[in-house]
Amino acid sequence: MKAFEKKQQDEMSAIFKALAHPTRLWMVRELMRNERCVCEFVEASHLDFSTVSKHLSLLKQAHLIEDDKRGKNVYYRLRAVCLVSIVGCLEDHLKALQKERAEDRS
Repeated sequence: MKAFEKKQQDEMSAIFKALAHPTRLWMVRELMRNERCVCEFVEASHLDFSTVSKHLSLLKQAHLIEDDKRGKNVYYRLRAVCLVSIVGCLEDHLKALQKERAEDRS
C-alpha cells in the first residue's frame, strides 16, 4: 500500500471509529435534521454536559461536524454532508434485512 493510500485508510478508519458509538451516531442523525446546541443534546440524551461535550469533540476531531459559538452557547452542524447518503443507505439496508428476517420466520 502506498503512503498516500495508507494515510487515507487511516483517516477513513478514524471517521468510522468516531461513528461507532451509538450516542455519537444519534448525534450525527440529529445534526442531519438541523443544527443543535450542546444544551439540546444534554437535555435529549440525559447525559451530563461533559460526556456530551466529549462525544461532540470526537466527532469534530474526525471533521464530521463543525461548531459555532453564539454568546454562551455552542451550536453544532454537520460538516460531512455525505453522511446523509451513507446513513440513508444503511437505514435502507437494515429495513431490507428486517424484511428478509420476517419472511424467513413465516
